Amino acid sequence: MRDTQRFKNKVVVVTGAAQGIGQGVALAIAEEGGQLVLADRSDLIDGVAEEVAALGAEAIVTNVDLETYAGASAMIAAAIARFGRVDILINNVGGTIWAKPYQEYEEAQIEAEIRRSLFPTLWCCRAVLPGMMERQQGVIVNVSSIATRSIHRIPYAAAKGGVNTMTASLAMEHAADGIRVNAVATGGTEAPPRKIPRNPKKLSEQEEVWYQDIIDQTVASSLMHRYGTITEQVNAILFLASDEASYITGTVLPVGGGDLG
Repeated sequence: MRDTQRFKNKVVVVTGAAQGIGQGVALAIAEEGGQLVLADRSDLIDGVAEEVAALGAEAIVTNVDLETYAGASAMIAAAIARFGRVDILINNVGGTIWAKPYQEYEEAQIEAEIRRSLFPTLWCCRAVLPGMMERQQGVIVNVSSIATRSIHRIPYAAAKGGVNTMTASLAMEHAADGIRVNAVATGGTEAPPRKIPRNPKKLSEQEEVWYQDIIDQTVASSLMHRYGTITEQVNAILFLASDEASYITGTVLPVGGGDLG
């Protein structure tokens, strides 16, 4: 159990909260006193809401498609309808769908990777900004990746590179509005098998080899030569979301055991 209340009376939106890092962030925020808006297009999000309630925190669920502006707008509207504002937005939606050399990607797959790992952050930031600007305060933490320098996931790397540059530019544009914008570039992270895989199709023998190449490269690029834990990623995200980071904005913090991405 966390022994701080950094998010007491804070309204926090967490996207991609149904599993993995997003779920970890949501539960940690709940332990630290936050009020939560949990967003995901998977029904698994209802189970996370039950876990949040068991911790004594209040949460609402929005089953939305954040690859669309309509979905992002509906999420923020639901947050404002219930809580009156959004104090903190944590953009966690994204993740590699396919793992293979760039020349092996099909056109539709490249577009799908960008839609999955860039557009949700673009749309959610656009949807939340007017309310934060009106209140002249707010915090945005974008979940990026050290995969901006990696192999076999070039479209994903391009999407996360976009997240990084968006983070820096939004911070410059809205510092005068009292809004801080930062990102955590997550490294390889040990996590339970996804209950809903990003790519439900069984990998071929060659695709298994390509995926193992990613694992080997990730471990080799980390100075600690290991994957991190969900908790290690969550701790960094919560730090940047909290008032402890009040003089930090426009920063991409690598959390990859020394791999800077």
